[in-house]
Amino acid sequence: MSTLSHLLIPFAASDSEGCRAALATLRLPHLERLLARLTPTTRDSGPEDSLSPPHERALARHHGLAAADGLIPWAAWRASQAGQDGAWAFITPCHWQVMTDHIVMARPDTLGLDEADSRAVLAAVRPYFEEDGIALEYAHPTLWLARSEIFHGLATASLDRVVSGVGSRNVDDWMPPTAQGGPLRRLQSEMQMLLYTHPVNDARAERGLLPINSFWVSGSGALAAPPPPVAAPRMPLALLHAAQNEDWAGWTTAWQQIDAEDCAALLVDVEQGTQVQLTLCGERNAQSFEAAPRSFLQKISSIFSRQRLSAVLEQL
Repeated sequence: MSTLSHLLIPFAASDSEGCRAALATLRLPHLERLLARLTPTTRDSGPEDSLSPPHERALARHHGLAAADGLIPWAAWRASQAGQDGAWAFITPCHWQVMTDHIVMARPDTLGLDEADSRAVLAAVRPYFEEDGIALEYAHPTLWLARSEIFHGLATASLDRVVSGVGSRNVDDWMPPTAQGGPLRRLQSEMQMLLYTHPVNDARAERGLLPINSFWVSGSGALAAPPPPVAAPRMPLALLHAAQNEDWAGWTTAWQQIDAEDCAALLVDVEQGTQVQLTLCGERNAQSFEAAPRSFLQKISSIFSRQRLSAVLEQL
């Protein structure tokens, strides 16, 4: 495996007005020192409505899984590690809430879904999936694995594009096209009716928990061949979760903690001569940096690291 020390930070910045206001006063001394020591390398630009967000595209490149938008085969990659091939997808049991003119999805990790509830819902929906040739396997409470040829070449949106704690993203805007995703849309409608009166949801209601009333498909596709294994990068998720909830005070606090811990650790690696990579991701773009020999002018430029930090984050 590679010995590269890689820090990959999702939602290092956002286009939200709240984030821009937070950036104006944000101080990240370790990140500033890192940027003064590192050289920009790969830049990945895309629209904010891409199915695969920048941090997933960067993670896919790290693992040798680069693919077209919405076709990073995360589920097939996971299955390949257990010696299984074919076309796969992740199925996430979730809660959809009907708003005035659209439907939103709650973050799955906020549902309090335990193994017993997840397996009960899985047992209820499995026969319907099997009728469409989709085999389901339990992985953990908020993740099932699905195997079927329907997922071969089916572009799907990342959960991180869809979920929102403040109800601002319309689920329907991120659904697979009707032509290929029609069976999945039908299954979602059937599951909503099936689960509406399911005992597991009655019990969840008594405990003050949201019902599980639908599912999301992501990470779809097939692998031509499993890539060589590499060590996973450090990828803190606190910024992503805070941004999804538009909690910019929490986002600021999370950034300060990442700076004090993860960025400080990467800076130590740089100073010890370890091969390092830093990847900062926003909603549209990602920018990577690596250590490289510095010229005299580059050393002098570290004086302006604060300006450089601001410019880097604003371009994400």
